Amino acid sequence: MAITKNQPVENNSINIIGKGTSIIGNLNSDGDIRIDGSLEGNIKASGKVLIGKTGNVKGDVFCSTLDISGNVTGKVNVSDILSLKASANISGEINTQKITIEPGAVFNGTCKMGSQKITDSAPVKTV
Repeated sequence: MAITKNQPVENNSINIIGKGTSIIGNLNSDGDIRIDGSLEGNIKASGKVLIGKTGNVKGDVFCSTLDISGNVTGKVNVSDILSLKASANISGEINTQKITIEPGAVFNGTCKMGSQKITDSAPVKTV
């Protein structure tokens, strides 16, 4: 088998933080992420993020698609679709293009929707 340089990295990987696992720190991925454990830190993913029923995230989330069945405390920035399942509990700011909320989901905070550009940094103020 020949080894070639500059091979593109596949971004269809799935990263799983299982139930009973606890991580403190930021998580960056070019693939998808599933969280059934606990994460205290920010998430940046170019793919889909799924937070299962036992998942608990304290930090900001930046991704294209987000499904929440567990708990999230922080800012949520989704460039496509945010889905809050019936068991979801979210506290913080939401910035998304589209949102679906199942009956039973709990959301406390603010929500902005529409065509605004979603970024992972604060706006720059000019004087």
